[in-house]
Amino acid sequence: YTAIKEMSISDTFPVVLLCEIAQVSRAAYYKWLKRTVSVREEENLSLLEDIRLLYDLVNGTYGYRRITMTVNRRRRQHGLPAYNEKRVYRLMRIHEIRSVIRQKRKRYKKSSPQHVAENLMNREFSASRPDEKWCTDITEFKYGAGRRAYLSAIIDLYDGSIVAYRIGKSNNNGLVFQTMIPAIAGLRTGAGPMIHSDRGFQYTSRGFKRMVEDAKLTHSMSRVGRCLDNAPIEGFWGTLKVEMYYLREFQAYSELTSAIEAYISFYNHDRLQKRLNGLSPVEYRAQAA
Repeated sequence: YTAIKEMSISDTFPVVLLCEIAQVSRAAYYKWLKRTVSVREEENLSLLEDIRLLYDLVNGTYGYRRITMTVNRRRRQHGLPAYNEKRVYRLMRIHEIRSVIRQKRKRYKKSSPQHVAENLMNREFSASRPDEKWCTDITEFKYGAGRRAYLSAIIDLYDGSIVAYRIGKSNNNGLVFQTMIPAIAGLRTGAGPMIHSDRGFQYTSRGFKRMVEDAKLTHSMSRVGRCLDNAPIEGFWGTLKVEMYYLREFQAYSELTSAIEAYISFYNHDRLQKRLNGLSPVEYRAQAA
């Protein structure tokens, strides 16, 4: 519900569409929105603010145990009751606040995909018109003290332009869905491109399948272990990282996102390409229009 609220305000996406993607009813969402905030929720919001301030102060090196001890010491100094360690842990887990050092290795369970599509693209990466063929994928960036950010993007094979992208701190379904929504919204009437992806869990989910079908797109998937089946978007990741990311170090998330946004704008509007007759992707696309 919080994610729906934030996206409907900051990104102006329709609540109807966001509720459908999240698989919740509008009635339930609006009931949650109009609820009376409990004392417990207010305490959690105050505690979360203290956790974030302390986490930033120590550059992310504290885990939930040390944060609990530090917060409770300050509370005792002001005659306030201590917080339970499990409560701090729960809030940090929900909001994905974790120590950047001594992290436990994740144990991944192999899961069965909810949906699989054939490799319809079959490495035929040429397109005769805009919005005929798209490729999409997610790539990872590191910044600061071991922190990670993720970029999801869609590239049009006609001119190589990035038609939509989204940057986030979590590699999840929401990141992919938020990339797809503006791309679909920007399609011309009657356009129904083939969209090619790998077999990541986001693209094999029922939510992604439903989004593709509702927009009347055709889904194509790479074969297992064949990254070249998605070569156009993989090539863009390489270009972006060689020409921008590897040339500097990023300490803050905002610094990294600003650099990515600036590069994608440059790539689309000002970076000339020989295969496009010396034009930028946007200029070449304008000729087709």
